[in-house]
Amino acid sequence: MSATRGNTGADRGMTWPQMLGLAIGAVYLLVGIVGFFITGFDNWFAHDTDEYIVGFEINPLHNVVHIVIGAAGLALSRTLTGARTYGWLLAIGYGAAFVYGLFAVNEEWDFLSLNWADNWLHLVSALAGLVIALGPVRNAVEGRTRA
Repeated sequence: MSATRGNTGADRGMTWPQMLGLAIGAVYLLVGIVGFFITGFDNWFAHDTDEYIVGFEINPLHNVVHIVIGAAGLALSRTLTGARTYGWLLAIGYGAAFVYGLFAVNEEWDFLSLNWADNWLHLVSALAGLVIALGPVRNAVEGRTRA
């Protein structure tokens, strides 16, 4: 079968879920990298670090989580299916982080050093993941016709 216009995917632009996944991934990756300039590389599981990025408390482990989430977004957003998968990862992962944060803030066992700003961001990230995973895309499959 020869590669003709329409079946290579090269002539189509990115869908909005891919662009949103890419943007969220880039922001989380950047935040994770910048976080290490603030926290350094010690006290990986520190609680109540008093080290913040724009009001969000961080520690080195929290930075690594941001880098992993960001890199996943950049890698998975290359395709619509990958972006949808990334959306589910955000929804489930950050949904769980939100629930964890409801109980962990100000507790000695809070190994991610969360505060309430983090909790609200985690909820927003989980909702953004649902939007990426479930949002409609027009003409996602070209060449399909109604019978």
